[in-house]
Amino acid sequence: VTPHPGSTPPPRYTHLPAKQQTRADQRAAVSSSPPSNPAPTQPPGMADDLSAATVAQVAANQHALDTVFVQFSGYLVFFMQCGFAMLTAGSVRTKNVKNALMKNVLDAAVGGVAYYVFGYAFAFGSPSNAFIGHGNFALSELPKSDYHFYFFQYTFGATATTIVSGSVAERTSFYAYLSYAFLLTGFVYPVVAHWVWSDSGWLGQNGALADGLPLFGQGAIDFAGCIVVHIVGGFGGLIGAAVVGQRIGRFDGNGNVLPLPGHSATLCALGALILWFSWYGFNPGSALAAVRSVAADPVRLSSGALVFPNPSVTLQVAAVATTISASTAGLTTLVIVRSLDGVNDLLATLNGILAGLVSITSCAGLVEPYAAMCIGAVGAAVYVFAARIILRFGVDDPLEAFPIHGCCGLLGALCTGLFAREELQAIAGYNVRSWGAFYGGGGRLFACNLVGSIVVIAWVAAILAPFFVTLRHFKVLRILPEEEIIGNDLEKHGGYAYPEDVAGEEMPARKSQDPASVHEFELNKIDEFSDTEDDVSAGKAGE
Repeated sequence: VTPHPGSTPPPRYTHLPAKQQTRADQRAAVSSSPPSNPAPTQPPGMADDLSAATVAQVAANQHALDTVFVQFSGYLVFFMQCGFAMLTAGSVRTKNVKNALMKNVLDAAVGGVAYYVFGYAFAFGSPSNAFIGHGNFALSELPKSDYHFYFFQYTFGATATTIVSGSVAERTSFYAYLSYAFLLTGFVYPVVAHWVWSDSGWLGQNGALADGLPLFGQGAIDFAGCIVVHIVGGFGGLIGAAVVGQRIGRFDGNGNVLPLPGHSATLCALGALILWFSWYGFNPGSALAAVRSVAADPVRLSSGALVFPNPSVTLQVAAVATTISASTAGLTTLVIVRSLDGVNDLLATLNGILAGLVSITSCAGLVEPYAAMCIGAVGAAVYVFAARIILRFGVDDPLEAFPIHGCCGLLGALCTGLFAREELQAIAGYNVRSWGAFYGGGGRLFACNLVGSIVVIAWVAAILAPFFVTLRHFKVLRILPEEEIIGNDLEKHGGYAYPEDVAGEEMPARKSQDPASVHEFELNKIDEFSDTEDDVSAGKAGE
């Protein structure tokens, strides 16, 4: 942490509250007076050896506690894969459940290989430059003591990739999706992580531009990943959904939206609650430590007060802000949708909670509880109206990943520049050259996060749009119409996840049933779709 310009070494105990200062001074005075019964004299050098050993043991204990904290936070973030799997499976129709689950499973697997071989090197490898890292490929020469950080960052990369699976669900080629997952986890996401979170990235706190200072003299702050994770995943999902096209039956011939509900509200609720729980690894875990270092330098605030970086405070602030934002967003979404549609919509409320979780991610450790409530309420409104707007433009996003992650991720990044408290920013270990504009911090932090968000959106579009368009050109992006009608599960995964579909008709398993019966079943489904298309065409002709 860079102290405020002009700061001086702090008086002893200045950082403590007044009562604690008094008691600390008393203890210091007592300890400085000669004891009434002096202890036996120790051999020369023994005291120094004991002191050095104690200091070393304290440092080792601190490192161990911080490592366990970060590692366990990574476990929670990885558990998000279970939440996404349940949410996605519940949001698709029964004929695509296996396909949805398989893609979620392979997000973690493909991402694990891609991030191991390339991703970590591009994000945090040494040596590096302002654009990208180019060392430690396949963890070569990376100290084993840094493996906890690698694992934690891998779980974030896998999360960014999984976000897209909801946007392109039910109609995307299995192999095209795997290639996209490798590209995003191995290259697109790591480059953005390097820009914002590494020691040398041009967008971050320590990045040095031509003048030797960070962007606008401050550098962007993205505490837990609105820019790095959610904007990357959300806008990647938007691009994928737009290029791959709509699901069959989502819109009628006049462009009106038709319902294609998922098959299980139970799985959706389970998935959303798992994600909420896992977010306590995502946001508080981004403090990246749990124990305050006694060697940390104090930071002088603009008021003249001195504070010390203290991750144990930051992770508590992040947990409270995460809870309040999610709760407020869920209730706000319930009220908005009730006023618009006249129903108490469970699925919309669940997505509203996720919108609140995303909106607070960039500033979770930097804001007051009342600010978290404001951010959650605004995030809910952004989600509801963004979800309706993209439908008007004919974009089919089955899990509404873009409204939740893309739009609310952008909102969260900007809210950091408005609501971040100077004191909490210093306690979290960030520069305090600028902080939230609503607290007199000027507009430099807001400008950094705005510029960073725009550049990251452009980066994602520049890489993924040509990639998806190329796959579509060679007809490997989308499955065939007859496969989409019958479902991915029967065509690609050997049978359906359930013995019956929502209509109650028996679904044959491809590998266990007679091929003739399977073929007849498929033809009936295609005929049903053809009849529907004929009805729509006849209706248009009649008009």
